[in-house]
Parts: sequence; C-alpha cells; structure tokens
Amino acid sequence: MPHTNMQNTLNSALSDVISALHSPRFTSTLVTLISKLVDYDCAVVLGYRQHKHPIYLYDSIDDQRDLLFQRYLTNSFQNDPFYLMLNQQQQQGVFTLTDIAKQGIDYQQYQTDFYQKTGWQDELSILIEIEPTRWIVLYLGYLQSDKRFKPQQVETLKSYFSVISSLCQTHWQQGGFTLASPVMGTTEATDTTKNCNNDTQQASDHIRIAIEQALLSFGESLLTKREQQVTALLAQGFDTKEIAEQLGVTQGTVKNHRKRIYAQLNVNSLSELFQLFLNHLITHTPSIPTK
Repeated sequence: MPHTNMQNTLNSALSDVISALHSPRFTSTLVTLISKLVDYDCAVVLGYRQHKHPIYLYDSIDDQRDLLFQRYLTNSFQNDPFYLMLNQQQQQGVFTLTDIAKQGIDYQQYQTDFYQKTGWQDELSILIEIEPTRWIVLYLGYLQSDKRFKPQQVETLKSYFSVISSLCQTHWQQGGFTLASPVMGTTEATDTTKNCNNDTQQASDHIRIAIEQALLSFGESLLTKREQQVTALLAQGFDTKEIAEQLGVTQGTVKNHRKRIYAQLNVNSLSELFQLFLNHLITHTPSIPTK
C-alpha cells in the first residue's frame, strides 16, 4: 500500500508538470515533482547561456538570499564547480560534489567563500541541455549539518533523469527563460501533503512576488515605462538582442534606452546595474511571513 500511495503521488505531480508545460507554472511544478522523489532543504533553478550571466528562474531559499543575488548571480557563478564542469564537459546528468572532485575541479575555495556563508552543507546538481548554448541547472541543497545526499537519492534522480530532462526540453526549447509562477492548486492533494508543503509554498510564493515587485519598482522615479521594461529585462540577465525580440523593437533602440538608463541610474556597466538592482531587491523585500 505505501508503494501504491507513493506512485499515485508521483503520478499526480507528473500530471501537474505536464499540464504546466509552456506556462509560467512549469518551473514550480517541476520542483514539486522532484521533491516527491528526494528530500532536500532548498532548491535553485537557473538558466545558463554561453558566455552570459545566468538567468534566475526559481528558488526556495528563505534565508541568506542576499548572497544568492548579490554574489552568485553577479560574479560567484563563474567559480561554481558545477558551472565549471558544465563548461568543461558539456555533459547532462545528475552530479554530486564527489563527481566534481573526480573531475579534478577544485571547489574548496568556492566552498569557503559561498557554502559557508549561505549555510549550505551539501549540494547536487541536475544539468540539462536545452540546446548546445542553453542549459537548465537545478541545484538541490541541504542546510542541516547532519544531512548529506545519499547514493540512493542520486540513483533515484538518475532513474528519473530522462523524464525530467524531456520535460525541460519540451518546455524551454520553444521559449526563453522566464521567472516561475507559484504552484496553483490544480490537483487534489491529501490534507497531510497540503500541511507538509504549505509553509514552503507560501515562502516560495512570497519570494517570487517580492522579486516581481522589485522588478516593477526598480528605477520608477527616474525612468520611463519603456526604460523600466528594458531595465527589468537587463536585471534578469537578458542581452540586447533578446530584449529587442521580447519588446518588438530594434537592437539600436534597446542600446539607446540602455545608455539613458545607465546615465539616469549613475552606473557604468551591467555589473553595476545588477548590483544596484540586487540592493534594491534586498532593501525592498519584506521578511517572509511566519505563523
């Protein structure tokens, strides 16, 4: 009976993901599916494009989030051992820190600079190729010092990798990387499941709403509505060509907007703009409500 219940839970979660394909709900429902397969404390989903900043898609972190935005997405990602392995190997799959060590990639300094400051104790990564220059990376982490990912958990994820990767490829091959929406109640769930996931989901929804509000309000007193649109896309990691395609304007128009945005916000580079937005996000994000 327990096995049957587990299978029913997985089938329900998988049905949710399939229903969410090509919608903003996809990333959230995908993470929910993965949570039915393995236990973890937090998750981060990023979109990687060759030689560009990663695109933030989703996270379930409720503490030390400023380090994710202030450090990782602006600069530290370049020293991320999973990112380095992706660039070196271009290999899909489920990977642990042990796999990183086997590849001869030194992650000790990164562990000191980033893991210890965020509180992450262990981490694994799911690397999925959408196309040769675009990848999805899902990070799963433990914050509790007595928890580590076990071989059985890794094997479970590997056994479902073809399903997870196929879903991601189907969803993202036809569209760009965009922020996730919160999971909406599309299927019936048991009271126990709802209670277990309620706090985590509320925190995730709160985080997403805070990010969207920050994107909408960033520079509003200095920029025009169109410049705000361009700024929000720049802050998410999109380049000039991608912004032009999304807004239906020429690349020259985007470049002109970008020059004025830099002047109005008193920044000289994309990195400085990124830092300014992240400071805005942190200072304008209220604490996550608790019971």
